[in-house]
Amino acid sequence: MRWVLIVLAVVGVAASSLALREHFRTDASPCSINERWDCGIVNHSPYAMLFGVPVAVIGIAGYLLLGVLAFRKAYRVMLVAALGGLGFALYLAHIESTVLGVWCIYCVISLGVISLVSLLALGTVIVNLVTGSQRTA
Repeated sequence: MRWVLIVLAVVGVAASSLALREHFRTDASPCSINERWDCGIVNHSPYAMLFGVPVAVIGIAGYLLLGVLAFRKAYRVMLVAALGGLGFALYLAHIESTVLGVWCIYCVISLGVISLVSLLALGTVIVNLVTGSQRTA
């Protein structure tokens, strides 16, 4: 399971990095698909920053942390971190849906990744508790 979680963390870093590129892009966004899908609008909105830090940078850091925790097999800590990330991603999806009315494909990919990471970490913690595995720090 460790390697699946690490691969998902890498995918999350990639999606967040692409969103960060959109944050700093000054020309037209290549993922501006239609009036409902436009990464440029989302990543240039006031909600794309948190305390002066681009949300995509927070995503990159979070996925790097999750990758390290997966590598160390620290699944309990990883579960807590993943659930925090999932909560934040759901909040951002709410902003996209109800406030902005526009979706970012990279953000949706990231939401899917953090959802999978959360489910897999939860499943791993449960399996380790049932089997009595000691590597669930």
